[in-house]
Order: sequence, then structure tokens, then C-alpha cells
Amino acid sequence: MTTNTDSRGFRARARETLLAAVRGLVLALVILPVSVLCFALAAMSVALIPIGIGIVTTPWILGGIRDVADVRRRLAYEWCGVRIRSAYRTLPADANPWARTFGMLRDPQVGRDVLWLFVDMTAGFLTALLPAVLLFYPFEGFAVAAGLWRVVADGETYWYGFVPVDGQATALAAAALGAVVLVGAFRYTPALLTAHFRLTRAVLDPGKGELVERVRVLTETRKDAVDASAAELRRIERDLHDGAQARLVAMGMDLGTIEMLLDKDPEKARQLLAQTRQASVEALGELRDLVRGIHPPVLAERGLGDAVRALALRLPVPTEVTVELPGRADAPVESAAYFAVSEVLTNAVKHSGADRIWVDLHHVPDGGGMLRISVTDHGRGGAVVGAGSGLAGVERRLGTFDGVLAVSSPVGGPTMVTMEIPCALS
Repeated sequence: MTTNTDSRGFRARARETLLAAVRGLVLALVILPVSVLCFALAAMSVALIPIGIGIVTTPWILGGIRDVADVRRRLAYEWCGVRIRSAYRTLPADANPWARTFGMLRDPQVGRDVLWLFVDMTAGFLTALLPAVLLFYPFEGFAVAAGLWRVVADGETYWYGFVPVDGQATALAAAALGAVVLVGAFRYTPALLTAHFRLTRAVLDPGKGELVERVRVLTETRKDAVDASAAELRRIERDLHDGAQARLVAMGMDLGTIEMLLDKDPEKARQLLAQTRQASVEALGELRDLVRGIHPPVLAERGLGDAVRALALRLPVPTEVTVELPGRADAPVESAAYFAVSEVLTNAVKHSGADRIWVDLHHVPDGGGMLRISVTDHGRGGAVVGAGSGLAGVERRLGTFDGVLAVSSPVGGPTMVTMEIPCALS
């Protein structure tokens, strides 16, 4: 029973060793041409940015490098269990080539990808090739002992490793060295392939620095969320105090006056009663507007798509809304998206001078899911995200949910504002 178990263990180890050597050889044969080509294309494309050609080609080439890196990440996990994380920054799909190019060049993960290409074509190539060399090199020693040295050396000394082969005795010594190397290969070949992927992880993985940056961003967005909540509470308190509360106090005073006039001057009492009724209608309207500003009922009842359609109907500019949402996002995400769209539409109506606006909402399921919203108008353009602008507030609101905002607004128009929020739909 023990013999059978040992035999199965030996066969499994031999298979693992052979598989690691073959995989390493395949990687080495692919690494050199692919890495050199990608590195050369990236350098050439970046060099062509000043004349405009690189603006078009760089995003495609860097995207291809990302695909190559993602394949290596997958192989590292599937072959050796080495998990390599990535931390690419999200760019809006509708971003113009200029914004996409420089957005990718500023991404630290893209920089790690390019650095990895250089490491991969040098140290990575050697570490991938080493498992195959370690496994297959001993067979040359065995061939030397079988007489290969006589055929190849042609009267000269044949070197196998550090053993000079000039006779059968030294040929047997070469075979002994090959046996020692084979034993080492049997033991260390899978570990050497793992070492190759660990080298890849050392370059590609974002590490603690990215986590520190992530914590910093989350801290800032949390502060923005707290400040926004405090400002919203102050606004609600102010609106209640100056609006509905003042009207209700006035209604109470009018009702007291009406009570005193019922017997003395019924006609005057009826007039005050009519005024009080009108004041109650206005107070109710203000309360409804206030509630709608906090969380629109249609958003809670019918979802983001219908809430944006209802918002569009109240705008003075004709607005076309296209919705492709197969489900609903979480309530906080829907609320953030709704008010972001509301702010962007308000800016478009006030400042763009456009006579028509288009709103598109759809969900991209790839990568965990992304809610993507674009608002387009053909107005005068020139919109920017800056301090004091409404778009800066929208960017902070989206940042609370790890969302991004991109603006394409050349002078003369058109203007396209794209918002993305990572989320899944239920």
C-alpha cells in the first residue's frame, strides 16, 4: 500500500515538474517577442504624441499592454496560485482621445505595466527559461556519457558544465553531474516557475503604496460626504424656517383673527379664510418641493430611469432621455446619480444656450458593473470642472461612491458630461 502511494506521489511530482518546465519554455518563447514589441510600440507612440499621432495610438497600445499583463496575471494564479492585483483608474468610455491618452499616462498602474515589459524581456525571460533548462539540460549529460562527445568534440575537449570531457571517465562524470542537476530539477523546477510569477507580482502589483493612496482618496471622499450632508441639513432647516414654517405661523395667526371676526364681520372672516386656504396650498407645495429635494418620491417608487424622465419633463429645454437599466441600483447610488444628473441638467439649461439636451443611462455589467450616464447638448461649450462650479460638486458627490466624472466641452460645443458609478443592479 505504501509502495503504491509513493509511486503515485512520484508520478504526480514528475508530471508537475515536466509541466512547469514546458510552461516556462512556452512563456520564454512568447515573452521575448511580445514584450520587446509592446515596449517598442509604447515608446514610439509616446514619442509621437507632440505631433498628434500618439494621441490616437497611445490608448490602443497601452490598452493592449494591459491585456498582455492581465493574461500574465491569470496564468500566475492558474498555474502557480500567485495572485497579482491591479489598480487601473477608471476612464469614461466616451472620453476624448486627448483625455484618454493623458489619463492613462498618469495612471500609476499603466506605468507599472510598461516597467514590467522591460523587466519581463530581461530577468523575466531568464526566470521563465530556467525551469526548462534545469530539467532538460541533464539529458545532454546522459547523451555525452553515451558517446555524444566523440561525435561533437572532433578530437577537442567537450565541456559539459564545468566538466571537461576528453574520455569515457570524464563522460561518466558528466552523466553524474547531469543526474545531480536532474535531482535538483525534480525538486526545484515548480518553485522556479513560481519565482518567475513572483517577480512579475513584484513589478505589477500595486502594493501598499496604492493602498495608502486608496485610503487617502476614501478619506477625502468621506469628508466631502460629511460636508455635503451637513450643508444639506442646513439647507433643509433654512427652507423649513423661512418657508413652510413661516407660512404655518401666519396661518395660525390668521385663523385666530378669523375666530374673532366670525361674529363681528363674517364677510371679512370669509376673505381671511380664503387667503388662509391659499396659504395652506402654497405651504403644501413648498413642503412637496422640499421633500422632492431630499429624495423624490418617484425615485423611491419607480427607480432612477423614471425619476430622470420626470425631471426632464420639468425642464424648459426639450430633453430626450434614453434608459437601458435591466434592474435597480442601491438606493444611495440612485440618489447620488439622480442629483448629479439634476445638477448637470441645471447647468446645461442655465449656461449652454442649447435648444435640446440628450440624456443616456445604461449599465455595463463588465468588471462588477458600472452605471454610466451621459448628458449631451450642442450649446456654446466651454464647460470646465473647477472650484466653485456645479460640476466640481457633482464630481465630489460621485467620488463618495468611487465614481468619476469626465467633461468634453470644446468652445463652440457640443458638451458631453459623462458620469460613471461602480454598482450592481438587482
